[in-house]
Amino acid sequence: MQRTAQVKRETAETKVEVELTLEGTGRVEVGTGVGFFDHMLTHIARHGLFDLRVAAEGDRHVDDHHVVEDVGIVLGQAFSQAVGDKRGMMRFGSAACPLDEALVQVALDFSGRAHLTWGLRLPTERVGGFDTELAHEFFRAFVQNAKVALHVTQQAGENSHHILESAFKSFARALDQATRIDERLEDVPSTKGTLT
Repeated sequence: MQRTAQVKRETAETKVEVELTLEGTGRVEVGTGVGFFDHMLTHIARHGLFDLRVAAEGDRHVDDHHVVEDVGIVLGQAFSQAVGDKRGMMRFGSAACPLDEALVQVALDFSGRAHLTWGLRLPTERVGGFDTELAHEFFRAFVQNAKVALHVTQQAGENSHHILESAFKSFARALDQATRIDERLEDVPSTKGTLT
């Protein structure tokens, strides 16, 4: 069984297309025009072992906010679509992937309810040309559209690049864990019988 999604969003500010396969191999094709953000999206595919294509363009002459946020929206919708009714799915995932001095733990639940607890302390306002506060906007948009509870907790870190990379790698591993099918599960992993 392959769980896939194709989602498009076009507004006066951006045009975003995402193709996602949960049972992938980490094949990735990403182009948003925001270099560091592309690097982070690549980590989601490679370390989550998802096949992912992201194509985005937008009003970057204003700033990168709309592109980054709208990719979060569409990627969240793609995960929501790909997991379907969540029957047989693990539901929960957590990971802590270090990068040198940085360590960020990510825990998530495909609960059907959107919540973000954000605990990153980024020492710089930019990494290259990337506005570091846009990482929060990306995860917030993802959470609202995937309808997951997500906790991002910084355990250590002094370098903004390292902290963000640790966060995205941990996010990828947690997503992989949560979206896996467990053959022991015959129904939706909830005592309520639904995750909506």
